[in-house]
Amino acid sequence: MGRIWVWREEEFEPLVEELRALLLAGGLVALPTETFYALAVHPFEEAALVRLFHLKERSPEKPVLVLVGGPEMLPQVAGEVPEAGVRLVARFWPGPLTLILPARAGLPGLLTGGTGTIGVRQPRHVVTGRLVAALGFPVTGTSANRSGRPPLITAEEVARELGPGVDLILEAGPCPGGLPSTIVDVTCAPPRLVRAGAVPLARLTEVVPNVALR
Repeated sequence: MGRIWVWREEEFEPLVEELRALLLAGGLVALPTETFYALAVHPFEEAALVRLFHLKERSPEKPVLVLVGGPEMLPQVAGEVPEAGVRLVARFWPGPLTLILPARAGLPGLLTGGTGTIGVRQPRHVVTGRLVAALGFPVTGTSANRSGRPPLITAEEVARELGPGVDLILEAGPCPGGLPSTIVDVTCAPPRLVRAGAVPLARLTEVVPNVALR
């Protein structure tokens, strides 16, 4: 069973160092977000991605989104940010909005699913957002569940569902659950709503009026 680390503010720096060491060594960590628990590995480590896909029983052609600590981290994964993406980031990040952006050259194929694009969001969860920013590099943010199973909202659920496949589970209270993140593809014109979710279409169109339905 994955080791559970109970969040305490006074242990922030030791936690950052623990996470950095684990992720750089190919480890797999479960982190809470403003929706559900997410599985974090270093997105540039091929072996870690293979381990993630095996644990989730995920088909290799399905890309994996990444979490960033803020817009300044985007150049690590995105080749560019189209103007519609800039506006959406300014309004909705941090928050449950995933943007599909042109991928930076050289990203692992498992991360992008061979699409040439990358899904990115900045989590609104205060603890996880701070941790990713402190790490200095993005992490994967795919939901902490096996493919076809419901997403999980507590550390205990993650431990039961995924067991020893996870090296560390951060316990910072239950996730709110509800709708998953909204996904918008800004690599096309007009931008396209890929998945409806926690950010309603009506709010998106306040910023980008011509968002197209999938």
